[in-house]
Amino acid sequence: MENNIKNQSRRKFIQQVSFASALLLTGKITDLSAEEVFDSKAKVKLRFVAASDFHYGQPDTAYDEMTQTVIKQINLINKTNRIDFCLINGDIIHNEKSFLPQVKKKIDELDMPYYVARGNHDMVTEEFWNQVWNMPLNYSFEFKDSAFIIADTANEQGEYLSPDLKWMEERLNYFKNKKNVFLVLHIPQAKWTKHAIDTPAFFELIKKYPNIRLGLHGHEHDQDGVKMADKTPFLFDSHVGGAWGTPYKGFRVVELLNDGTIITYMMNPTEKMGELRY
Repeated sequence: MENNIKNQSRRKFIQQVSFASALLLTGKITDLSAEEVFDSKAKVKLRFVAASDFHYGQPDTAYDEMTQTVIKQINLINKTNRIDFCLINGDIIHNEKSFLPQVKKKIDELDMPYYVARGNHDMVTEEFWNQVWNMPLNYSFEFKDSAFIIADTANEQGEYLSPDLKWMEERLNYFKNKKNVFLVLHIPQAKWTKHAIDTPAFFELIKKYPNIRLGLHGHEHDQDGVKMADKTPFLFDSHVGGAWGTPYKGFRVVELLNDGTIITYMMNPTEKMGELRY
């Protein structure tokens, strides 16, 4: 009976995995099958979700349904594989500020803590952002032996910006003895993609900190893979909503194992997609 339940869980998990790769301590990227990811579950020290680009309120899209679907799927995963927290990485709304309190009510239905970053379509003032989320635009937090730095890369006008590098350097120095540092920025800072910007100083800065394990980006709805900056991977998480992008709406799971290995994969709530190879 127990083996049958485990096999059913394995099949269901494999059906929902869109993309799986292991990121090792050396920075080397090794492809994994969904079966191998499933078999690593007992070794997970930290598990979090990165989801972005809800575009709640975008006209002619099923924004409410798309948001509810992803919230439900994240909570379902949490029932069998504990999620420590979620990172909501920008473009939570689509321009109109009145939607921000509305989408917060939806995100509040998550069964775990969450943290938010502003995107270029979150066209609200810092004061309004703080009022809704009770979180600043630039902040950091710690979880066990890991640290997370959330950096603002947009403004009220929707412009694409570089992060505050002086502030980021201060945070990186503060966390220099942490085993793992994760960076969360909505806008990519290298012209890897169509809607990115170019900030060489950002990459010069992060080169100095070998404990940076990876960066997380939203913004580019058609991206669900990885771009490398030297040995540092920068991961994209597709999109929850919006009118364009990958043919599925999904989110990324990141798992830090007890031995320091990182495994990451995309979850597709509706159907299995082909694995990506790189």
